Amino acid sequence: MLSVENLSLKRGDRTILRDITFEVKDKEIYAILGPNGAGKTSLGYAIMGCNGYKPNEGKIIFGGQEITDLPIWQRANLGITLAWQEEARFEGITVEDYLLLGMRKKNQMKVEEALQKVILDPEEYLKRKVDKTLSGGERKRIELAAIFAMNPRLVILDEPDSGIDILALDSIIGLIQSLKEKDTAVLLITHRPEIAKVAKRAALLCGRGYFITEGATQEVIKFFKNECLKCPKFK
Repeated sequence: MLSVENLSLKRGDRTILRDITFEVKDKEIYAILGPNGAGKTSLGYAIMGCNGYKPNEGKIIFGGQEITDLPIWQRANLGITLAWQEEARFEGITVEDYLLLGMRKKNQMKVEEALQKVILDPEEYLKRKVDKTLSGGERKRIELAAIFAMNPRLVILDEPDSGIDILALDSIIGLIQSLKEKDTAVLLITHRPEIAKVAKRAALLCGRGYFITEGATQEVIKFFKNECLKCPKFK
């Protein structure tokens, strides 16, 4: 599904990512685990094609097609979507309209199903506005519902560093499982081992911008807890 080959990324004079190589297989959940500031979000932005995050070296291949130089909208048309770290904020639009906005085929039942998947009652939330009257956790869950409704081929799920509630975390795990059932591949970006464990394979991104281990998720989590959490650079 996704192949990243020898990717390096600089922002200004700083090298953020160094020689990153990995694959996400069709219908697979693959986790990128690492401390805050390691470059995990930058990797997600580079794969999505966000402005200012074009790799200095390396290739990104999706579905057998090289997409390294494609703009973000073309990658979206191919079926890639990114769940941003910041939760959804759209003043003046209802939750229902927000969910319908990203759907190629508008389907009211699918909208309601998407809300149920993230533990939100459609009767209570469909007509509410996506604004500051909702908590950060509620907005995050609504964004996750929108991703479910889109039915993408690959989701880059960048889990927030902080500021979301337990229900939102449960919704992330539930959404990942639901996406797998729909044959969607998931690239999960997180610093939380308890979320990373939903993946069978994972890689650990060091604070210096390179992978220091890759393989079975439980082994990667074990290394993260035993080595990274004790590293002075993690503090």
